[in-house]
Amino acid sequence: MSRIVIIGAGVMGLATAWALTRRGERPIVLERFGRGHTHGASHGETRNFNNAYADTHYLDLLQRAREGWDALGEVGGEPLLRRHGLVTHGVGSDLGGAADGDAGLETIARSLRERGIPVEMLAAAEAGARWPGMRFETDVLFSSDAGVARASAAMLELERRVLAAGGEVRWGAPVTRVDDLGEHGARVQLADGGEIEADVVVATVGAWTERLLRGIRLPRLTVTEETPAHFAPTTGPWPSFNHRLDPARYPAPVYGMPTLGEGVKVGFHRVGDVVDPDERPHRVTHHDTLVDYVREWMPGLDPGSAVHLSCTYTSTDDSAFVLDRVGSVVVGAGFSGHGFKFAPGVGATLADLALDAAARAAAPFRLPAA
Repeated sequence: MSRIVIIGAGVMGLATAWALTRRGERPIVLERFGRGHTHGASHGETRNFNNAYADTHYLDLLQRAREGWDALGEVGGEPLLRRHGLVTHGVGSDLGGAADGDAGLETIARSLRERGIPVEMLAAAEAGARWPGMRFETDVLFSSDAGVARASAAMLELERRVLAAGGEVRWGAPVTRVDDLGEHGARVQLADGGEIEADVVVATVGAWTERLLRGIRLPRLTVTEETPAHFAPTTGPWPSFNHRLDPARYPAPVYGMPTLGEGVKVGFHRVGDVVDPDERPHRVTHHDTLVDYVREWMPGLDPGSAVHLSCTYTSTDDSAFVLDRVGSVVVGAGFSGHGFKFAPGVGATLADLALDAAARAAAPFRLPAA
């Protein structure tokens, strides 16, 4: 059994710990904040389970993630992955990786069908009749195999499973430094003066990646504060959705999903202010434009009911994830606002890297060559 330390108990860190326990390991997870904190990118009730990708590396990872979500199963009598379907419509950029941004709906549909994922192409009028709370002007891609992940419930379940398998999660345990000791593993320095020697360290620290891993050549990671909002529905039903928009009219594509008890979440993708993660201003951006969007495109929502929430994105320039290993340090970072749904697949991939120095993630996820 290896001694593996994971830094960061967001969804990626806990998913990695769970994947390791399923292979007989007992990892130690260190998290600087307390359970349920709102300083990062894993809090909140729901995340979009968006499968509208065309690139092989994302679809492979999504398949692995889906297997993990199915293995996690239900919490409180309800699946952690709630499949009420996803609609993708409009023109312009996608919400996935850079290559997917140029993929048309037919290309995405073909990629999903090739993997046995059910999809439908609907005319705008047909989609409007099915979901009267939304307005459509183009053809619509619908996948019934998508929906939402129950984020906060998933976090608790992942931690429960890690602990039940003999792993350890330490809340309020900030790390100040990681030293790669080469063939001797790595040393983790704690803020309280303690040290932990490990065979491998996995860093899944989101917005703090560059600060912790100063000795590793990373792609540029930009931290932004994003402020989507929940709106009260006046009609239903509601799918999850991606809407590709004219950039001359709106600043970015829109994503959203129904959240039980909170309304329908609607947000522009990756438009927030660049921030210091330790000094987030919690300033709402693009409020008026988001309300204008809801008024124009979502007749089934009350545009005056917006309740904003805040989270961080840590984004690479091309929105591609970083899943790689340097010496005795494994890095999971740069999830760019579209990572949560992939968490079980990311965790399994990072576990591969931690247990086998020769393992490699898909090429688009690797660090740049030295």
